[in-house]
Amino acid sequence: MQTQNHPLIAPTLGTARQLTSFHYGPTGAQKVYIQSSLHADELPGMLTAWALRRKIAELETAGRLKGEVVLVPVPNPIGLNQHFFGHLSGRFDTHSTQNFNRNFHDLSALIQPVIEARLSEQDIEANRTAIRSAIREALDALTPETELASQRVALQKLSYDADIVLDLHCDWEAALHIYTNPDLWPDVEPLARYLDSKASLLALNSVGNPFDEIHSFCWSDLRARYGDRFPIPNGSISVTIELRGQRDVSYEYAERDAQAIVEYLTARGVIDGTAAELPPLEFAATPLAGTGPLVAPISGVLVYRCEVGSWVDVGAPIADIVDPLTDRVVTVTSSVAGVLYARHSTRFATAGLEFARVAGATAFRSGSLLSN
Repeated sequence: MQTQNHPLIAPTLGTARQLTSFHYGPTGAQKVYIQSSLHADELPGMLTAWALRRKIAELETAGRLKGEVVLVPVPNPIGLNQHFFGHLSGRFDTHSTQNFNRNFHDLSALIQPVIEARLSEQDIEANRTAIRSAIREALDALTPETELASQRVALQKLSYDADIVLDLHCDWEAALHIYTNPDLWPDVEPLARYLDSKASLLALNSVGNPFDEIHSFCWSDLRARYGDRFPIPNGSISVTIELRGQRDVSYEYAERDAQAIVEYLTARGVIDGTAAELPPLEFAATPLAGTGPLVAPISGVLVYRCEVGSWVDVGAPIADIVDPLTDRVVTVTSSVAGVLYARHSTRFATAGLEFARVAGATAFRSGSLLSN
């Protein structure tokens, strides 16, 4: 194992932060990149990364790592330092107001000026190499001017050439669910099974350039542009894994989720051995554009009437909004049939608050598909 430190731009006099990455296994074969808690207040992934580091170290010692595994347990030291009156608030950068998991560089756009001339009409592996080389050149040519920009570039330099990219997050309150590119679903489905994902949400471009998406979208976009002339592979199996809710931090969950990732990497040949038998997938993958958001029509006390991870039909009551001043109770029902996969942790709703989402099977939304 090797440890590498990556300094960030110092935001003010007398301060300095860095990223730390842990590198296991041999280079030159498959590469896996895993990070946790890019939203710094989403801590289940950080504990899972801690458990995973120990497993990967043992596998390396035993000579079972056939590829490189790069782990970044703390990819957002900026957000991890944002405490207000004892509350950790790590989703948005307080200086720029930007979401830490948005606005990564569009890799396909970066290499458009040069890539067509470098592509081969016959050799798909040569094209994989050419695309990755062009991305590296483009990332090296960037000159970030802020601490946040330098953090984003550092993370992309660590991950751009990974065959598998796993970004560990969580929601307010949620069942375990994942986001990925529909082009990748055959490769990602075994991971969903090992994790016991209750919702698998597919989108080519959800808008906003989140971390996992910029890796897979690059290859899909290049195929759309040049695939009729040049063979272009799926160069990155990238997935956001939502490890339940913010309070679901436990050794039991961390052990379970880390082992699920190990089984997946074993099935992919990154780890030598026989992977565990694939468990069933309880619910089929659905388009992210098919998720039905639930919005509070009035302000009041929010009382949930069903649990995350449960199937709901159209018209099923999801929550009541109780106004204690007028005795008015408004029941909000689901507009789609599917899995209630995430809900807000607040129990007081402001009018217009989106407080839950249901994974429906039919796409009907467009534009920006992710929450802020």
